[in-house]
Amino acid sequence: MSETTLAQAAVTQAPSAEPSLHRVMGPWLLLLFIVGDILGTGIYALTGQVAKQVGGVVWLPFLVAFVVAMITAFSYLELVTKYPRAAGAALYTHKAFGIHFITFIVAFAVMCSGITSASTASRAFAANMSSAFGLNLSGGMGITLIGLGFMALVAAVNFRGVGESVKANVVLTCVELTGLLIVIFIGLWAIAAGQGDVSRITQFKPAADGGMFWPVIAATTLAFFAMVGFEDSVNMAEETKDPTRIFPKILLAGLVITGTIYVLVSVSAITLVTPEALGEGETPLLKVVAAGAPNFPIWIFGFITMFAVANSALINMLMASRLVYGMSREHVLPPALGKVHPTRRSPYVAIGFTTLLAFALITFVGEVPALGGTTALLLLCVFTIVNIAVLMLRKDTVEHEHFRTPTILPIAGAIFCAFFAGPWTGRDPVQYKIAGILIGIGVVLWLVTVMVNRATGVQPSDPTVEDLGRGGPVN
Repeated sequence: MSETTLAQAAVTQAPSAEPSLHRVMGPWLLLLFIVGDILGTGIYALTGQVAKQVGGVVWLPFLVAFVVAMITAFSYLELVTKYPRAAGAALYTHKAFGIHFITFIVAFAVMCSGITSASTASRAFAANMSSAFGLNLSGGMGITLIGLGFMALVAAVNFRGVGESVKANVVLTCVELTGLLIVIFIGLWAIAAGQGDVSRITQFKPAADGGMFWPVIAATTLAFFAMVGFEDSVNMAEETKDPTRIFPKILLAGLVITGTIYVLVSVSAITLVTPEALGEGETPLLKVVAAGAPNFPIWIFGFITMFAVANSALINMLMASRLVYGMSREHVLPPALGKVHPTRRSPYVAIGFTTLLAFALITFVGEVPALGGTTALLLLCVFTIVNIAVLMLRKDTVEHEHFRTPTILPIAGAIFCAFFAGPWTGRDPVQYKIAGILIGIGVVLWLVTVMVNRATGVQPSDPTVEDLGRGGPVN
């Protein structure tokens, strides 16, 4: 839901222009932006898959994911207040290590996470459209075709060029928030009326060996996708008055609010619907509304869900095409990817490239857990590097005051993020294959670009805020 992300995407329409972020954000509007950044596809699409892994304690993986995100958020807060113009994981990486290839890999991983996130949203959009309007497309080709059509529409909007106002952001955030509050209200009402089964919230689904630890860890690798967005919201610091004092409090408050909402939604869901039923299909919250309020017009909630995930898909594809365009402009991707349409002033080749990758993911991967899990995998790897970068950059002093996180937190953040990215968590191996293929495509393009650069005598330039900064996936 980031207004800033869309604002930067608009920069592609005028490559020579500097980003213009003149608004002074008040704390309440800033809080609404941050909450809107984090809310979205993850909780709407993956609640059932988390329940399938852990049973009734579906709220626990979301709580663990919240803690890991909170720790990493402290690292982002130190970096964004220390380098208020150099926001973005790739730029922090370059400042810390100064190696172009590592910077490129981080930037490309962030771009790929945006595409996998948008593809997840596309599948969720198609599934909710089918359920809400009685299309009876339970899966397979029908959902895939709707997802592809939706992604093509996103590409068309991206090509045309999009601007977004503060008021529009507020409306979109309120729509997403309304859907989740409906679920919470229905759940609490049902509990008060003696409906459902509250005892489920303490019921574990143990692993084959009877243990409970690893199922929770495996589910957390999925639930972490629901926390995506906080790393992008630090970009609002440039629009915040006295960011060193105000922004850390508001970002942490936003994380606490969204974490609380996720836990309450999970409790409501599992109270009204069994873990087995919740884990079937790709529309878990529609089932919760139908079970708790059978007279509630299901198409209304379906429309809210479609609206929420559609907005996430659009913003993520804008971000992804913007990053490809920026990397091409820095001579680390082929120059053709940096071409701008003469009339629309949009990076049409980058849009086509990212859209084709999304088409391939929707067609050949399809499943929401695989796409959402790959998004979380890529970001956990990026967050590991960002946490290390905080420690590396401690020796780099700046003249102005900035937020400083306790040293133990980036150390813990790097360890936790690396742990949750590992295969020992029970993560589906297909997620590593998807991530490996995507990064492999990037490496091939990078090698081709290196050879072209050597032949033409071109040197890759240092990354800039306009090209790689202030971009990140949004939930």
